[in-house]
Amino acid sequence: MQSKLHVKKGDTVKVLAGDSKGQQGKVLEVLVDANKAIVEGINIVTKHSKPKAKTPQGGIIKTESPIHISNLMVVDATGKPTKIGRKLDKNNKLVRYSKKTGEVIK
Repeated sequence: MQSKLHVKKGDTVKVLAGDSKGQQGKVLEVLVDANKAIVEGINIVTKHSKPKAKTPQGGIIKTESPIHISNLMVVDATGKPTKIGRKLDKNNKLVRYSKKTGEVIK
């Protein structure tokens, strides 16, 4: 059984650990099987690519590398990192909410 993750695509997150500690960015993709996420402008790595038909130039390419979701914390509307909870709203639909402010996170 797959457990729910506290991070979704489009969330703004703050990095808690690693070389990019303290930086904020937007989640571009969540890799559910690996429990990792790719965050815009965070955990940049350089890759050396040979010239190919698709990229005839080749060279050094900088790209975002996945970061484990345990090192990410969602930033709420106030701009502060917060824990995420789940609760049923008035329509009996499960929604995520900020444990700091109690507001529903879209």
